[in-house]
Amino acid sequence: MYTHDDIIRQKKLPRVGDIVKSKKYGTLWRVMEKREVWVNTSDDPETNEPRMVPAIYLAYWKVTPGALPGVGKMMGYAYTLHDNTFEANWEIVKSSSG
Repeated sequence: MYTHDDIIRQKKLPRVGDIVKSKKYGTLWRVMEKREVWVNTSDDPETNEPRMVPAIYLAYWKVTPGALPGVGKMMGYAYTLHDNTFEANWEIVKSSSG
């Protein structure tokens, strides 16, 4: 079993305050929240019991000139170790750490 720290380390997810760009639309979004969550996955094939895996939830705020952070469109996604949705959909354009 992997941990939340494994996801952060291996997926190279952005930090709170980082700006990311949507690869599909070219829009800019700021990471406003990052938290550890658990998400449902396929049932155990042997027992048919439901299973949950660790994930990292990121909340994004659409960067709009003149708008205060957090005012306007927001969305969020939970990323697990077994998906590539962050890499496929986002690019980090400005890191808050430097």
